[in-house]
Amino acid sequence: MTDPCSLYKSQYKKAKETLEILEKQKAEINFKLESDSSSATLHKDLRDINMDIRITVNEMEHAESNSKDCELKYNSSIN
Repeated sequence: MTDPCSLYKSQYKKAKETLEILEKQKAEINFKLESDSSSATLHKDLRDINMDIRITVNEMEHAESNSKDCELKYNSSIN
């Protein structure tokens, strides 16, 4: 029998992997901003990456919440 909550666990894992990539990209942008702090393009990229990070964190929280709800639902139905 497959785990009915595996979809949420998979979504969380994928969002976490995405967050790690986004954090690396943010660090690269911040490093470039140290040498070119007036670059409008880099500041736009930083705003975009920060928005992507917020969205991804929200997705992680949503998947985690759904996973916990699912586990409670299926664990209580088993008992």
